[in-house]
Amino acid sequence: MENWIQYLIILIILIIIGIAITRSKKKDFKMEVNKLVNYLGGKDNIIDYEFHKSRFIVNVKDVDKVNKEGIQKLGAQGIVEIENQLKIILGPDTTHIKKYIDALK
Repeated sequence: MENWIQYLIILIILIIIGIAITRSKKKDFKMEVNKLVNYLGGKDNIIDYEFHKSRFIVNVKDVDKVNKEGIQKLGAQGIVEIENQLKIILGPDTTHIKKYIDALK
């Protein structure tokens, strides 16, 4: 009977550790979106944007204001620049980021 209680305590501890690890790995998307907007040259530099699955497509007024290295440090898997349009591959986090960027409007 005592072994059963010990196993239960160990299981509870492992569950608590698992929850703590999961919470620590969640990204603060609101903070990342603020950084992303700053790296894009600020709100005033963004003309319009759209999302397609894992890509964030943004048209900017001045592409020279964009900090591409900063965007990649945020986790972008790639950036394609065509004139004043950037196609940023963000991966599966795109839907979360879209929600916060829409809120900045």
